[in-house]
Amino acid sequence: MRKVIGFTLSLCLTISLLMPYTTHAAEKKDEIVNSAKSAILMEKNSGMTLYEKNADEKLPPASMTKIMTLLIIMEELENNHLKLNEKVRVSEHAASMGGSQIFLEAGEEMKVNDLIKGIAVASGNDASVAMAERIGGTEQAFVKRMNDEAKELGLENTHFENPTGLPAKGHYSTAHDMAVMARELLLHDTITKYTSIYEDYLRKGQKNEFWLVNTNKMIKTYPGMDGLKTGFTSEAKYCLTASAKRDSMHMVAVVMGADSPKKRNADIASMLDYGFGQYEGIKLFSKNTVVKKKTITRGKPKIMNISPEKDVVILKKKSQPKDSYETTIKLANKSNLPVQKGDQVGWMIVKKKEAEVAKVKLVAGEQIDRAGFLTLWQRSWRNLTSFQRF
Repeated sequence: MRKVIGFTLSLCLTISLLMPYTTHAAEKKDEIVNSAKSAILMEKNSGMTLYEKNADEKLPPASMTKIMTLLIIMEELENNHLKLNEKVRVSEHAASMGGSQIFLEAGEEMKVNDLIKGIAVASGNDASVAMAERIGGTEQAFVKRMNDEAKELGLENTHFENPTGLPAKGHYSTAHDMAVMARELLLHDTITKYTSIYEDYLRKGQKNEFWLVNTNKMIKTYPGMDGLKTGFTSEAKYCLTASAKRDSMHMVAVVMGADSPKKRNADIASMLDYGFGQYEGIKLFSKNTVVKKKTITRGKPKIMNISPEKDVVILKKKSQPKDSYETTIKLANKSNLPVQKGDQVGWMIVKKKEAEVAKVKLVAGEQIDRAGFLTLWQRSWRNLTSFQRF
């Protein structure tokens, strides 16, 4: 997870825009979801929950577990601890995984890029364990990291026993927690390049060529869908964490414990139709917008560009009137150097009157190292000579 820094400095801006009339309380209309034991609809950028049904009930997540597995893989890639063209050697343990698989053989080497496809598209348990062993050293060490990351995300009702979702005592999550994991995964823009693939091939042209077909058939049938992950075991029944994007809204819908794939997909479509039909998104800032420049006296470079971690989006019901937002930027008084690109350096808080309606992390736009003695001396000299000329 990215480094987090404390905050004390604030700047207020008032923006006249369309304003949600309702609070963040979710709808609880049983007719939206009929089959699933548990469900939730959440808008990714705002974090607003639009619908929920038993969203905090602990249930087996089956292969939706791989959302956390993919999140850790994406973090390793972002931190340059892993390369897409790196070849990973498959252990006997990884090759022995049952359930969904891409039929890896012990001793086989496959590129990280293809293993990610195997996880995201075909839900390969063997690919998941191979990557877990590459990153963690052992599957057990990787699972510990999964649980540590769940705690960092504030997920109190999630515990993992493996990186695959294969049945195990004490392996559980909730619809709410899966939605939060999905939001975090979607911060890595490249993930949807994999999860939106409907079909592809591994080992193309070889004797053991393998045809990948996405386990999420809604990729082809629901407009704007770009992922994320299905799941099924006899205990978990049919599960799906789905992601769909239209205009400024990016919906995350989760169902757990549906009776059949058809009913699972119907519940997902019903929630997404409700969200896109009843709400519209108002984008205040894009994720790449520089909202503040901060001087780091001892930093190199000296100026830090600060941007939202994701699009700052507020939802409103389509039938509701205009109002105004107060946007507060809170930054750290001091920055502990070095600061890595993407490290959290503050918050953007959006309020209507005194009610908070959105809170988005602010992150560093580039790496800021500690300036050396010579750089600091040169800056002091330039400041001195500028003052003398004045």
